[in-house]
Amino acid sequence: MARKIIIDTDPGQDDAVAILLALASPEDFEVLGIVAVAGNVTLAQNARNALKVVELSGRKDIAVYAGCERPMRRTLVTAEHVHGETGLDGPDLPLPKLKLEEQHGIDYLIETLLAHEEKTVTLACLGPLTNVAMAMVKEPRIIPRIQEIVLMGGGYFEMGNITPAAEFNIYVDPDAADVVMRSGVPITMVPLDVTHMMQSTKPRLERIRGLGNKAGAAVYDMLSFSERFDLKKYESEGAPLHDPCVMAYMLKPDLFQGRHINVEIETGSELTVGMTVADYWGVTNRPKNVNFLRSGNADGFYALLTERLARLP
Repeated sequence: MARKIIIDTDPGQDDAVAILLALASPEDFEVLGIVAVAGNVTLAQNARNALKVVELSGRKDIAVYAGCERPMRRTLVTAEHVHGETGLDGPDLPLPKLKLEEQHGIDYLIETLLAHEEKTVTLACLGPLTNVAMAMVKEPRIIPRIQEIVLMGGGYFEMGNITPAAEFNIYVDPDAADVVMRSGVPITMVPLDVTHMMQSTKPRLERIRGLGNKAGAAVYDMLSFSERFDLKKYESEGAPLHDPCVMAYMLKPDLFQGRHINVEIETGSELTVGMTVADYWGVTNRPKNVNFLRSGNADGFYALLTERLARLP
C-alpha cells in the first residue's frame, strides 16, 4: 500500500528533484499535499517553485499550500548564492498555471493529521522545520498522530555547510528544529554525512539528460546550475545531492546505513548555533530520539532516481 506523505519544502533544485522522485512513485507514495516554507529563497518564490515542479511532473492533482514566511524567532537567512535568484535557476520553467490553495500551510498540516488515522501520515521535510514546529505548538494533538518525520538536515562528521558547525536547513530555524527533536515523534535524519556521498557526477547527470523527457532535461539543467557553487567549494567530482535522499530512504531504506542515537540542536551559541549535536558514539545517557543515517550507496541511489525520473513526461 502506498505510504501517505506530506512534503514540506523550500524548493531549490534538490528539493525539486525530491518532489519529482516522489510524484514519479505513485505505487509507493500517496502525496497528500505539498507545503512551502521560507528557506532557500522567500516563501512566495518557494511556493511558486513548488507549483512549477508539480506542473513539470504532470501530476496536476497535487495541492500546494504556503506556510511560514520567516523562522519562529529569527531573521530569515536565504541561499540565493547557491540556488540563484529564483531558487530554481537552471531550467526555463514556465510560470505555473496551477494556483496555491488558500488555506495556510500550518492549518493544512493540522487538519490533515487530525483527519487521518493515527500514525498513517509521514512528513517528508526538505527545508527548515518552521511549519512542522509551528503546527506542533499550535495543536499539540497532532504530535502522537505523526507516523514518522523523515528530514534532510544536520551533519555531524561532515559538520556544516552554511557555517562551520551548521547545516543550512537547521541553521535557518534552529528553534523549530529543537521543537521537532524534542517532540517524541519517530525521526529519521538524512544529514550531510549521507548527502555528500551522493555526488551528481558528469556520467550520472548525463544518464538523466539521456532519458529524453522534459523532466530529465529539467533535472539536468537544475543540477548543472546548482552544482557550480559546490564543485568550486568542495573540489569534488560532483556536487552533493541532498533532498532526494529523503524519498530514496523511504523507497529503499537498505540503500542507507545509520543508527538510533540522541540528537540535540544548539540554539544558544553564536559560534555553533544550528549545530546538530549527534551522540553517535553513545557517550551521554540522553534518550535516543533520531535514526541518524551516516552513509549510503550512491550507485544504487542514482539508479533508483534515474529509473523513476524516466516515468515522468
